[in-house]
Amino acid sequence: MSTPLAVVTGASSGIGAATARRLAAEGFEVVCAARRADRIEALAAEIGGRAVVCDVTSEESVRALAEAVGPRLDVLVNNAGGAFGLSPVAEADSEQWRRMYDVNVIGLMQVTRALLPALVASGAGVIVNVGSTAGRVAYEGGAGYTAAKHGTQVVTETLRLELFDQPVRVCEVAPGMVRTDEFALVRFEGDQERADAVYAGVAEPLTADDVADAIAWVATRPAHVNIDELVIKPRAQAAHHKVHRVQG
Repeated sequence: MSTPLAVVTGASSGIGAATARRLAAEGFEVVCAARRADRIEALAAEIGGRAVVCDVTSEESVRALAEAVGPRLDVLVNNAGGAFGLSPVAEADSEQWRRMYDVNVIGLMQVTRALLPALVASGAGVIVNVGSTAGRVAYEGGAGYTAAKHGTQVVTETLRLELFDQPVRVCEVAPGMVRTDEFALVRFEGDQERADAVYAGVAEPLTADDVADAIAWVATRPAHVNIDELVIKPRAQAAHHKVHRVQG
């Protein structure tokens, strides 16, 4: 029996890197796809996988990824994404909004479109899209990101309807507050103080490993079981706007 094959986009750090490691531990050969060659080459060497430099917003780059993957694929984890800025709509940066839609929606579509034939060919393919609780509720300053992540959720739902008669499951894992090395730092353009404030007083936010654990569980259910959506939050986060913070 051949080794099952998985692709993880955005695998250079955070949830993507943790997911690649977890799927490798589950017995998958993992194609680690991201823009930063040094990061994914080191990760691929660590887990016995393959590194493919890929910018999900580039059709040419995604075509190269599909060629590298080959004719058969068992699991696709669409993890590449990102949030940029936290401005109210009245002060929104158009370019930040375009970047968020480009990576969270268009990029997800392009990768899925390119790899779908290989997923169908496996006879039991799984697509796991990494969404967010931001794809379910609005919050002040977050319109650009929440709109993009609502897009992720709706593309997932639509794809499931369109593939209902194909041997492919379509799933979403939607994390709440996850502390990773880069997410908040990227959002605030390297402002460490603003990034740290997101998690201030929260004793135990989710980690990348927590989310990777959920993704791997979803991806390894029996072929007839589809986990439509799995929302995962830390215990401290009762709702998007209601988080228990301990005063230091």
